[in-house]
This record gives sequence, structure tokens and C-alpha cells, in this order.
Amino acid sequence: MVKLDIVSDPICPWCYIGKTLLDAALAQRPDHPFVIEWHPFQLNPDMPREGMDRRAYLEAKFGGKEGAVAAYAPVVERAEAAGLKIDFEAMTRTPNTLDAHRLIHWAGVEGKQEAAAMALFAAYFTEGRDIGDAEVLADIADGIGMDAAVVGKLLLSDADTDDIAKRDAQFREMGISSVPTFIVAAQHAVPGAQDTALWLNVIDEIMAQRAAEDGA
Repeated sequence: MVKLDIVSDPICPWCYIGKTLLDAALAQRPDHPFVIEWHPFQLNPDMPREGMDRRAYLEAKFGGKEGAVAAYAPVVERAEAAGLKIDFEAMTRTPNTLDAHRLIHWAGVEGKQEAAAMALFAAYFTEGRDIGDAEVLADIADGIGMDAAVVGKLLLSDADTDDIAKRDAQFREMGISSVPTFIVAAQHAVPGAQDTALWLNVIDEIMAQRAAEDGA
């Protein structure tokens, strides 16, 4: 098997798009060698823990409403091409994603990391839910078969907060400054939302190399 590490943030639309394009390749190569693990990267590490109004955040970041609309136009186009419908109108808050990353971490302990990551994307981008809210996160946990009460109690604590921050910092020290970043076999970094065709080529090359090694 080949490790595929995904450095991502649940509020990153390119991460959602990139994983969807990867998934299309994995579906076409059901015998692919990848074992996926998700890793934390906060796009807005200085975001208040309670988050903030999304419109105010975007207009401040992009210099007004027109700048925000222009910045997100390519996102909308690429998402639709990938078969995703992102409901930007439903997204009223930009959350701090520390707790969402904690949920992904805890889900990983239970073998539900993939389900958690994708449920968070769907909750934020298609349902417009505040994934910085503890009750929302507990409900998402419940939806993927985790114990919502346990998750709720953990969210009230500082459990694994330092670990998430440390792992985030390690990726920045490695030179990662944007997400998604996919790391193949702990060696090759593939940045951004890459087309399905690229992933098919990567998978085919790995499998061909493995076949050659087995026949040597």
C-alpha cells in the first residue's frame, strides 16, 4: 500500500474540489494502492474561536464585495465542473476550524476519518452549517456513527488542541503554505485541486512500477 497524506482545511473549497477529483480517479481504479490520512492546516489560524460573519470576512479579505465575487468565480466554475454544488448564499459564517480538525483527528482513532472530513465539507459547502459550532460538530459526529455525547464533552475541553496546532506548524515548516497539498509516499507533494486524469496517471505509474518490481 502507498500512503497518501492530505493536508487540508474543512473550509477550503479547493480542498473539497480536489478530493472530489481524486475520488473520481479512485473509483475508476478500485484496486488503487492508496491509504489516505488527513492532516490539519488552518487557513485562518487567527480567526476568533467563535468565527465571524462571512460577508464581513470576505469583504475585508478581498477589498469589498466585488473583489470577493471575483475571487470566488473560479471556485464556482471548477466546483460545477467537478459535479459539486456549493451554496455560498447559505454560508453565513466563517468558522475557526480548530474544533473541526479535532473531530477529524478523533474520527481517525475510530477509523472514520474519511467520513468525518467529507461530512464536514458537505455540512459547510452544501448545507451552510457553522462547523465551528460544538453542537453542529457533535451532530456531524453522530451522523457518521461516533458517540455525539463523547464528542461534545471533548469539544468542551482542550483535548488535542496543542497537537493540532503542532501538526499544523510542522507542515508550514515543511514549506506548505496552501491547501490542499497531497503527499504521495511521504516523498512527492502534489499541490492544489488536480484533475482526475493526473491522479489516474499517478496511480497507473505506481501500479506499473509495483508490477515491474514483482516481476524482477
